[in-house]
Amino acid sequence: MNAGMVGEYAFEEFADIPAEVEQAAEFWYRNPIIRASDLVLAISQSGETADTLAAVREAIQKGAWVSGLCNVVGSTIARETGSGIYLHAGPEISVASTKAFTCRLAVLPMVALKFGRCARLSCSRGREIAEAIESIPELVERVLEQNDVIAKDAERWAETQSAFFIGRGYQFSVALEGALKLKEISYIHAEGYHATELKHGPIALLEDGIPVVALLNEGPGKEKTIGNVHECAARGARTVGVITEGDTDTASLLDSVIEVPACPDFVAPVPTAVTRQRPACRVARTRGCAIDQPRNLAKSVTVE
Repeated sequence: MNAGMVGEYAFEEFADIPAEVEQAAEFWYRNPIIRASDLVLAISQSGETADTLAAVREAIQKGAWVSGLCNVVGSTIARETGSGIYLHAGPEISVASTKAFTCRLAVLPMVALKFGRCARLSCSRGREIAEAIESIPELVERVLEQNDVIAKDAERWAETQSAFFIGRGYQFSVALEGALKLKEISYIHAEGYHATELKHGPIALLEDGIPVVALLNEGPGKEKTIGNVHECAARGARTVGVITEGDTDTASLLDSVIEVPACPDFVAPVPTAVTRQRPACRVARTRGCAIDQPRNLAKSVTVE
């Protein structure tokens, strides 16, 4: 679901097509309003997830155009939808998905771009979007060059009991994913929130030293998120920011930062996600956790 939010924003921005992200488990329990002209895109790394497969069958029964976005070639969802896209992220041995997630963040804007070019998107704008997507590998490489910075910051998380992640727009999905990765492989309680929602309850949990990771890449709503950072700092939280390279003004407001190269907001989730995956891995190693085989988790959830 987290990656799907990026697709939702991209479809609406590039193609003017209303889009909605659904939890597969809820989708087929209720009565979703689906028409024959609707596209239902089923996202599953394994292509075998029971809830997603049930949602696929429900959508097919209701007459929708159903496609799959899977990593495993020949999986059940790929076969039953009969159309879609393979991520080709390669085998993902670790139970906690990283490659498949970041590939989805790249592929979904590409799909939205295709729909946009078939609708209202100009050739020149389409070319700009395509070039931005093509720059993703370079953006990730530049994030990985900061491994020493990431490792130093991760050392401070070893004794942490709770953490919060906040973001807006395209980065909201990364806030959710960053919290999920920390939970999955480090066994640290972590929650991701839309930055505005912090004031609707979660802020009551802030105490001295609790890390709050704020995704502060350039984009709409950044200044409002900075306001949320001030509120967290005033309550003793340790503020960690993901910022755009060279943004010294924002850096001066935070306890520590990791920089991401300047890029459009629709591709920024990919390098930003890497800034959250790498620390989670480092923290897990420091805490002696089983990184590839976290306790109580399975690679593919084939039962409800």
